Amino acid sequence: MCEALKGGQQARRAALLCQNVRFGFYLDCRRRQAKSLEYWQLPDGTHTPEDCADFIRHSCGIKSRAELDHNDKARAMLERIVADYQRWERQQRMLDQIAGGMA
Repeated sequence: MCEALKGGQQARRAALLCQNVRFGFYLDCRRRQAKSLEYWQLPDGTHTPEDCADFIRHSCGIKSRAELDHNDKARAMLERIVADYQRWERQQRMLDQIAGGMA
């Protein structure tokens, strides 16, 4: 088993999320919006898997993703992060469909 995928179900879920390039794009988009940055200032692909892991640990108030399996508050925050990411993905697909229909 890959070192990054050790731990319980929630820790593995977070590790897989951090390895997802699209989740990094989501964090890029969030940062651009939060800091009023242009795309050229923070292009997609800026957030690395380690940046994603740092984001999850910071947002969930934990030092290790392994804590997600034993900390209800941290697990609830992970659920919120996943839900927000999934909502962003749905919006991206809808925008892609609209743009595809206009081409």
